[in-house]
Amino acid sequence: MKIVSIFNQKGGVGKTTTNINLASYIALKGHKVLVIDIDPQGNTSSGLGIEKDQQENTTYELLLSETKIGEVIQKVEKVENLSIVPSNMDLAGADLELSYMENRESILKNKIQGLEEEFDFIIIDCPPSLGLLTINALTASDTVLIPMQCEYYALEGISQLIKTVQKVKKGLNKNLEIEGVVLTMFDPRRNLQLQVAEELKSYFGELVYENSIPRNVRLAEAPSFGIPIALYDSRAKGAEAYSDLADEFLRKNLGR
Repeated sequence: MKIVSIFNQKGGVGKTTTNINLASYIALKGHKVLVIDIDPQGNTSSGLGIEKDQQENTTYELLLSETKIGEVIQKVEKVENLSIVPSNMDLAGADLELSYMENRESILKNKIQGLEEEFDFIIIDCPPSLGLLTINALTASDTVLIPMQCEYYALEGISQLIKTVQKVKKGLNKNLEIEGVVLTMFDPRRNLQLQVAEELKSYFGELVYENSIPRNVRLAEAPSFGIPIALYDSRAKGAEAYSDLADEFLRKNLGR
C-alpha cells in the first residue's frame, strides 16, 4: 500500500480536481483506492457524490475522537474500487483543537495503520495551507504529489513548498519523498506557460510528469454532478489527460 498526499500551499491550482480524477482513474483501472479528504471545504467529498453535510462520521471525528477508521470509510457508489473518508466544515477548527492533543502530528498516521490488506493506494487531499491537518497528512504519507499551475507565482512558491516537505521529512517522517509534479490548467499555446513549464522541469527534472492537464470546461462541470470526469464525459480532453496521468502514475509505482 502506498500513501500519497496531494499538496500545494497555493489554492486554485487544481489540487482537488487532481485528487478526484486521479484517484477515480486508478480505481477504474482495477486498483483499490481510499481517498481521505482532509480539507475542511470538503470539495473532494462533494465531487465524489457525498452529501458532506449529512455525515455522522467524517475526518473530524477520525482525528479528534475515538472513532476508528473503519467507521468513517464509505464506498463511492458510482466508482468501483474507490472509497472515501469524507470531510466537511466541522474540520475548519481542527487545527486549533489538534494543537492541544498528544502526538498531534501523527494522529492520522496511527489511525490508518492496518489498512494494507484493504487498499493499494491511499490518496489524501490536503488543504492549501500548512497547519496541523496538512502536517498530519504529510507525516502519514510516503510521497507528495504537487499539482502546479504554469504561472509566474508558481515559481515563487516552489522554495516554500520544498522547505515544507523538507521540514516534515527532517522532523516527523524521514521517508517522505516527492512523488512528482503535475502541470495543471496547461495551455502550450501561451509562451509564459511554456517558460514556466521549462523552469519547473529544470528545477524538478524527471519528477515532472510527462502528462499535463489542460484547461477544460467539462472538468470544471463534473464536480457539480458529484461524479469524476471519467463518468461525466470520458471523451473530454480533461478525461483523456487524467486517464493518461493515472497510467503514468501506475507505471512509476508498479513498473507497468
